[in-house]
Amino acid sequence: MCDKFVFLQKSYTMKTKQDIIRNWLPRYTGQSVEEFGKYVLLTNFRHYVKLFASWHNVPIKGLDSAMPSSTFGDITIVDFSMGSANAATIMDLLAATDLKAVLFVGKCGALKKNDVGDLILPIAGIRGEGTSNDYLPPEIPALPAFSLQKAISTTIRDNGLDYWTGTVYTTNRRVWEHDDEFKEYLKRIRAIAIDMETATLFTVGFANHIPTGALLLVSDQPMMYEGVKTEASDRIVTEKYVETHLRIGIESLKQLIHNGNTVKHLRFDD
Repeated sequence: MCDKFVFLQKSYTMKTKQDIIRNWLPRYTGQSVEEFGKYVLLTNFRHYVKLFASWHNVPIKGLDSAMPSSTFGDITIVDFSMGSANAATIMDLLAATDLKAVLFVGKCGALKKNDVGDLILPIAGIRGEGTSNDYLPPEIPALPAFSLQKAISTTIRDNGLDYWTGTVYTTNRRVWEHDDEFKEYLKRIRAIAIDMETATLFTVGFANHIPTGALLLVSDQPMMYEGVKTEASDRIVTEKYVETHLRIGIESLKQLIHNGNTVKHLRFDD
């Protein structure tokens, strides 16, 4: 029995990052590396994956895994759950595939006067989470792939809608809405919104040579006590705005696919 264990251990020894992520991606998402589309939608919410699967009549895989996913054609959607640590993990795992682009369709809290339901197209992320420091020095800005953001902008306008641009502050803190000192800090940095993933995704995407963008949906107004998200308010956001949010994300990736545009606007030189 001991000899058999040693044999198996040697057979599955993973020495390189590529060995590890090719082995782990299927375990986390329920899909093999070969099943993944060239374009990936990332979300924090199972509802987005259910909508995607329902609209395209495809199954959801990995329902008993950490990050359920679904694929239709060249597009795969993954629910990587919440937080910068999970954001970094999925971007590392996606480096196992030959991706063209990753688009994050997430929710955020408004730090200025944006209304619930507004769309925000981040031009940069402020790295307040700490996770991204394990990938690049903290002075390097967190930037999206410009051509991907441009495709999202075009899609929004094609749908007769509007959007806001600005920087998004990404934090590891989940419960801060009571902290007046932290709120004063957020006012000073002049970010338009706050979330827990965007800056991490941009940074780790760049470190892994993956063009990454984001389209955020304002789900709450946490700078005001009456604007803090509740179960009831989040249900209203889901009912009124989520389908449009997801459709714009899908259409933006389809625009890249059909036009054959590249989103690698920068060379990933070491």
